[in-house]
Amino acid sequence: MNDPVVAARVVAVVVLIAAGVFFTFVSMAGVIRLPDIYSRAHTASQADTLGAGLALAAAAVVIGFNVSGFKTVLLLFFIFVTNPTAAHAITRAAFEEGIEPWTETDTASTEPDREGNRWRQFRWHWWWAR
Repeated sequence: MNDPVVAARVVAVVVLIAAGVFFTFVSMAGVIRLPDIYSRAHTASQADTLGAGLALAAAAVVIGFNVSGFKTVLLLFFIFVTNPTAAHAITRAAFEEGIEPWTETDTASTEPDREGNRWRQFRWHWWWAR
């Protein structure tokens, strides 16, 4: 491993994979934690696209300059185009169905609803907000 080019490629792959995993986990936490479809689609389209893109860039660096590397770069561009487009289609469908965006005044009520649940909007977040 005395070759500086090989060492630089290894460092680049490790950095790209680490950044890809980080942004993928940020996206996962955002999809779980955020309150409505619009903000969830926003984090999924941006952070997840960046995480997948960085991981594919790492794969392209590992593969090198050949046909498979070129196909990996094409897949990277395909993901950069389709993920935000799919998120836009989902949020547009939600808007056309009349789903209202969450606002600061839409906090969970402490009064029980008809079923006796106290935290109507965020009752499935009990395990996350401990």
